[in-house]
Amino acid sequence: TVSPGCSNVCNDRRCDTEQPSDCRKPDERGRAASPEAGRVARLCMKVDGGIAGIEGAAEAARFQEEAGFNGVWTPETGHDPFMPLLLAAQATEHLELGTGIVVAFARNPMNMAMVANDIQLASKGRLLLGLGSQIKAHIEKRFSMPWSHPAPRMREYIMAMRAIWECWNTGGKLDFRGDFYQHTLMTPFFSPGPNPYGPPKIFLAGVGEKMTEVAGEVADGFLVHPFTTDRYLKEVTMPALHKGMAVGGTKADDFEVSYTAFVVTGENDGEKQAAAGMARQQISFYGSTPAYRGVLELHGWGDLQTELNTLSKQGRWGDMAALITDDILETFAVICELDEVADRLIERFGGVVQRTGFYGPVTTDPDRRSEIIAALQAS
Repeated sequence: TVSPGCSNVCNDRRCDTEQPSDCRKPDERGRAASPEAGRVARLCMKVDGGIAGIEGAAEAARFQEEAGFNGVWTPETGHDPFMPLLLAAQATEHLELGTGIVVAFARNPMNMAMVANDIQLASKGRLLLGLGSQIKAHIEKRFSMPWSHPAPRMREYIMAMRAIWECWNTGGKLDFRGDFYQHTLMTPFFSPGPNPYGPPKIFLAGVGEKMTEVAGEVADGFLVHPFTTDRYLKEVTMPALHKGMAVGGTKADDFEVSYTAFVVTGENDGEKQAAAGMARQQISFYGSTPAYRGVLELHGWGDLQTELNTLSKQGRWGDMAALITDDILETFAVICELDEVADRLIERFGGVVQRTGFYGPVTTDPDRRSEIIAALQAS
């Protein structure tokens, strides 16, 4: 059994790896080092849960750690994503803690670097900093922040944060000069000093090829948007990631792909119908977004995006869900019996996705949930 302090890639406290050499330790930059030449790396699919909001965050995190989840993610919707993670850090020992996502362009790199550094310290090195760009309307109209060239800006944003962390951890001069961000002043009074756990891992969310390439180049992981299909993932996302990795010199073994899947299942017909209804509603909501049109176009459903967008502007949410046919639902969601969930997810995403989770509840039965988690982790 791996000790609580183990920092192997799977970070699984139930990991059955016996030899320390079978674990891949993080390098100085926080990325996982490649396995020794000739050695086959141990494969495992991490399974993550989630926390929404501050109320009950500590209890939810503790419950999910005890249930066997590898990590939890917090969204930035109606609540700040960092505050629940601070509570979760205090309530758990092994659980990885991720923002899924925090809106990068609503903050500058210095703000983000400072908060992330604090959560990394409080969690003793368990933060997964999941970043997303959001869309132009939200950045300009909700946050009143500048928007331009999202992919190049995000690339520079991440590089700026890494420069700030390096300054704090090494005591060197801060001298980052980019097209969008300049950080050239840091005095001892404002520096938190070295973090004994190093910088957090950075995960970047994206749908389009340009942002996906940025993730492969400068991030440690990629957050696949739930509005995806296994075909889009394999034909569009992964080639873009590999292109970015080639530019950044990132090795595949150093990188994690995380995907929260739509799963339509249940203990009975009522639960299955409810799960299908929720999935149709959410798929239609995402499908109305112009930036996600490419996913639909790959399957020949580009005109559906236009229809959904028109209905969304009219507030006709129920009518939107009705446009998600059985064929579309089956393409975006895994539809199966409860005892088939792990097998179906592995069939679609095994060997491509290293972390997974469930968009919505799969089962409230703790034993069945544990079986699904264990089966995925053993993949």
